[in-house]
Amino acid sequence: MPELPEMENYRRLLSEHIVNLPITRVVIHREKSLNVPAEQFIGEVTGLRVIFVERRGKFLVFHMNNGRRLLLHLMLGGMLYYGTEEDRPDRNTQVEISFGANTLYFIGLRLGYLHLLSAKETEETLKPLGPELLDRRMNKERFTELIKGRRGSLKSLLVNQHAIAGIGNCYADEIAFEAGLLPSAKLQDLSEESIGRLYDAAVKVLPEALEHGGYMESPFMAGDTLTGGYDEMCKVYDREGESCVRCGGVVNRIELTGRKAFFCPSCQHDR
Repeated sequence: MPELPEMENYRRLLSEHIVNLPITRVVIHREKSLNVPAEQFIGEVTGLRVIFVERRGKFLVFHMNNGRRLLLHLMLGGMLYYGTEEDRPDRNTQVEISFGANTLYFIGLRLGYLHLLSAKETEETLKPLGPELLDRRMNKERFTELIKGRRGSLKSLLVNQHAIAGIGNCYADEIAFEAGLLPSAKLQDLSEESIGRLYDAAVKVLPEALEHGGYMESPFMAGDTLTGGYDEMCKVYDREGESCVRCGGVVNRIELTGRKAFFCPSCQHDR
C-alpha cells in the first residue's frame, strides 16, 4: 500500500505535470470507485483545472478551480500513471482523466477510491487523521507526549492513522529497525530515551524514502527513474531470511495483530 513517501512523491510529480491544465476527457470503468454516479462525475469534472495538489497522510487532495475537491486514497494495490495509451502499464484502469494529449490513469482502485467532494466534506473526511511526523509543528517533545499513556505494540501505534498519519507496514518496520526496537515492543515499557530514538528514526527514514522515490516499483510516467528507488534500500521490510545489514543476523517475519512485521531479532530489542 502506498504510504507517505509514495503519496508525497506522487504529489510532487502531479504538481509538475497537471496543475492548471484543463481536463479534456473523463472515462469511468468502475463506478464503485466513485461516490457519485459516473455521469455526474464526468459532467462536473470535465473542463475543470487542478489548481493545487495536497497530501494528507496517505490521501491526495486535488483542489479544483471551482472550489470542489477530488479525494484519492489508493489503498492496497493502487497506483497512478501519467502518459499515453501506448505507454501506460498493461493493467485495468478504473478512472482515466485526460489533460489534452496525456492521461492520468488511476489503476488498482478495487479497494481505493476517487471521491468528488466539497471543501467541507473533504475536511470532515480527513479530520480523524492524526498528526504527521514530518509536520513542522511536530518535534520530539510532542511525539513523546503523543505516546505517553498509550498501550499496545509499537507497530500498532505507527500504523494507526488516527494516532499518526501516513505510515503503513513498510515504514513502520523500517523505522523500528532504525530505532533498534522490535515492532512488538510495548509502548508502556519504552523509556523516554527509546521514544526519542524512535522519533529520530522516523525523521530519518521518511525523508530518505521520499528522496529515493518510495518503495513502489512502477514508474509514474515514461522516463521516470526516481519512483521506486527506495525498494532496494529497505533494510528489513520484505527481507525475510536475508542477512541483517547492521549485525549480520537473519531477518524474521511474524504476524502482529493481523499484520506482517519484519525485524532482526539480533539487534532489535523491546526497549
